[in-house]
Amino acid sequence: MDVVGRALLLLALGLSIFGSGAALAAARGIGPSGLLPASRRALYAVFAMAVGAFVILEIAFIKPDFSYTTVVGHASLTTPLGYRIAAPWASQEGSLLLWLLLLSLTSTIAIRSLRGRLRDVEPYALSVLLLLAAFFAGLLVFAAKPFTTTPIAPSDGIGLSPLLRYPTMMIHPPLLYSGYTLFAVPFAFGIGALAAGRAGGDWIVHTRRYALTAWLLLGVGIILGARWSYAELGWGGYWAWDPVENASLLPWLTATAFLHTIVVQERRGLLKTWNISLVLATGLLCLLGTFLVRSGVLSSIHAFGQSTVGPPFLILIGGLLAVSIALVIRRRPMLQPDGEIPLLSRESMFLLGNLALIVLVVVILWGTFFPLISEAITGEASSVSTTWFSQYATPSALAIVALSGLAPMLPWGRGRWGALGRATLVPLAVAIIATAVAIAVAGTGSIVALLMVFASAFTITAVAREFLIGGRTRRALSGDRGPMAIVHAVRGNRRRFGGYLVHAGLATLLLAVAASTAFDTTVQRELRPGQKIALAGGRQVQYERTTGRIVLSPNDRLERIEFHAVMRVWRDGKPAETITPGHDFYPSGAIVAFGPVGRFFEGEETSEIALHTKTDRDLWVAATPDSDDIVSRAKKVNDGFLKVSDGLDPQIASALLAKSIQGIVDGYVATNPPVIVRAIDSPGVLWVWIGAILIVFGGLLAISQPSVARSRQRAAALARVGRELGRA
Repeated sequence: MDVVGRALLLLALGLSIFGSGAALAAARGIGPSGLLPASRRALYAVFAMAVGAFVILEIAFIKPDFSYTTVVGHASLTTPLGYRIAAPWASQEGSLLLWLLLLSLTSTIAIRSLRGRLRDVEPYALSVLLLLAAFFAGLLVFAAKPFTTTPIAPSDGIGLSPLLRYPTMMIHPPLLYSGYTLFAVPFAFGIGALAAGRAGGDWIVHTRRYALTAWLLLGVGIILGARWSYAELGWGGYWAWDPVENASLLPWLTATAFLHTIVVQERRGLLKTWNISLVLATGLLCLLGTFLVRSGVLSSIHAFGQSTVGPPFLILIGGLLAVSIALVIRRRPMLQPDGEIPLLSRESMFLLGNLALIVLVVVILWGTFFPLISEAITGEASSVSTTWFSQYATPSALAIVALSGLAPMLPWGRGRWGALGRATLVPLAVAIIATAVAIAVAGTGSIVALLMVFASAFTITAVAREFLIGGRTRRALSGDRGPMAIVHAVRGNRRRFGGYLVHAGLATLLLAVAASTAFDTTVQRELRPGQKIALAGGRQVQYERTTGRIVLSPNDRLERIEFHAVMRVWRDGKPAETITPGHDFYPSGAIVAFGPVGRFFEGEETSEIALHTKTDRDLWVAATPDSDDIVSRAKKVNDGFLKVSDGLDPQIASALLAKSIQGIVDGYVATNPPVIVRAIDSPGVLWVWIGAILIVFGGLLAISQPSVARSRQRAAALARVGRELGRA
């Protein structure tokens, strides 16, 4: 099947190149009339080729077939089936193939759904989409080579990294890739609109849902990654300003800016150059994020390490950037605004919010690439700290939250200061009261946190006000009463109220981030059985004992060794609940180096975090056993095992190996060993996830807004009903 897989990728590459060239020729009016339909069919065929290739690779992982080198590196006989299914996108090769699959899928959907609506723009957009497909197919054929095989297949593989064996990590990468590839659609149509000289608003209307869906999926992927970091990595946080984390956040921020200002262009004919620049920047940042993960140019726990795909990515990004800039400059006369933005208006608030988002993007870009910048200037790479990121990102975050509440209070066009003052009266009062309560409870230790309390309370109240106004208006027009008036108002304008929910969710999330980082308490020390550590809020954590066990895979192979610290949480002097943070040892593939016993303790280690979540605060606890003691015991037992097992029947030797490992575990546990405990008490972490849920729900609500065509049909039907009622 490896030959079939390679053939499918070669066909995908050839068809992509042909289709891209044919579409461009059709756009320029060169060649026969059937070029555009041929390029469409080429895209559909590329999608079919990508599906076939991915299925072949997926089957190889499920089996698992260790004749494939990528399967050897990311699967093993002890890797559970669910994680073997997800293992392809844990590899460089499989993730690029998934990229090609999703890109061809979203491109196929877009071309089929938009065919005939943007006739001048479609050929150029199709050419760009197939060019991107050709790029990824070329990487797979010449660099990544997912179907590389080895003449002599090993009996087992290395297995999936234990850090990736977390449920949400099965869907986190596909969600990010889906967001990246979905945004290729507005990116391609943006370039197509410029190339065709149709830089007006039609292409925005027809591709807006793709942009919004991409924004939503990218956001969900980012949040799931943050949750994985919090629950699995063992450092106690959910955002580390890691280069790859930043790479996924950057296009989400520019997409956020784009989704706001396209409303200004639709309603007022303004910010045309700004919008086309944002959509092009977002598409390029999606490619930049992919480059950072796959090139290994910046150190990251999420990256795949050094590879040969970095230079091609830079060439692609540089070429598309040059084309984008040239097209924007060339079409500048077509992008002139239809008027000016009044100082006191919703448009001006949207623009200010956009500027805050772009400043944040520049800050993150500078901090992320500072190691490369410093190395180029001084010859020595140095990085900025997480404190630097937080310090310089905070002003933009505060401005974004405050403007999210202020903008809906202003009308389109020119507003009045008096009306604005009356509209902000209640939100300002609530914000002042909330800040006063925060000072009374937490003091004035963090000015940033207090400012975020003020801004978030203001915005959440402003959003609630908009919902109430919508309900009141609906009640006046239709006679609906109570909560149903608000429900019907929301259903009538899902895009608007979905945006308000996103604003409230963002305010909630950033307030929780500010509180959890400003007022958390961290304690780390060695504990012996019976000893306690004290935390904020009257809580204590007492270490009682250590337990250990061997975990077997479904095929009865030793998968990992678990040690758990049994700990009791005390609240106000009374025992509340028991938690069991763990530490797992996974076997190494290097049997020669560590021996048959030692390899089970010399592989990768992971922390299993104990999380105790309340509405007001989280208790996060990690416990690390004495690894040196455990490994020392394993080496001693390994020496004895080698002497005894020499010449034994393999089945007897395997049983003896299991007993030897169990003896190490039991012997260590019997000593009542100490553990290194790291406990973090963080206020408000639950509200990070609640805010994220609100953002997702708001995004879904906005996406569910009926299309322009359906809205016009509904309006026409209502008009006919009105005319008939008038005649009656």
